[in-house]
Amino acid sequence: MSEPSPISTPRSPHFWEERYQTGSTRWDLGQPAPPFVQLLQSADAPPPGRMAVLGSGKGHDALWFAKHGFEVVGFDFAPSAIAQSTALAEAQEISAQFLQRDIFELPHEFANQFDYVLEHTCFCAIPLELRSAYVHLVRDLLRPHGELIALFWLHDRPDGPPFGGRVDEIHQRFSPDFEILSLKNVTDSVANRQNEEYLGRLRVKKT
Repeated sequence: MSEPSPISTPRSPHFWEERYQTGSTRWDLGQPAPPFVQLLQSADAPPPGRMAVLGSGKGHDALWFAKHGFEVVGFDFAPSAIAQSTALAEAQEISAQFLQRDIFELPHEFANQFDYVLEHTCFCAIPLELRSAYVHLVRDLLRPHGELIALFWLHDRPDGPPFGGRVDEIHQRFSPDFEILSLKNVTDSVANRQNEEYLGRLRVKKT
């Protein structure tokens, strides 16, 4: 069996750009994720700070945090995602920046520049062999004691993307570098993700 073309894998911007061009963006909710809406309306809402949004897509989550005073920079592989999120920010008159980047190259440009990293359908989109690299990426982007705010989609269906995962895997991968402040199954997911999403807040450990 021949190896897949590099441009046909999730590791390529062409893979994701094609999905925007064909409208195959089933991960996009057309709104901020309900657990993020609830978080910022709760007594436990994190105080505003500088935030990186990985795999920011059309920008709905990023703009929700920007509306609440966060200084947001969204990053995505696909040029169409950046164009659409930038247009949405301008239409809503919200201050947020969106940049087309390979997220795994970000530490060269943005090391230790963020108080928060926001995760939603990025961890499940990358190839499984890159998950350890993802953990290191998040750690390298955050300032000392910075925080990962993550809505992990942990389903058990084969293949992907989105690739599945387990709660114990999150603990195993992140615990060496992060204090897991909370990781809880949420009850306000969209219908096709019920009982499969976990809202986590993870803080960089003291060195």
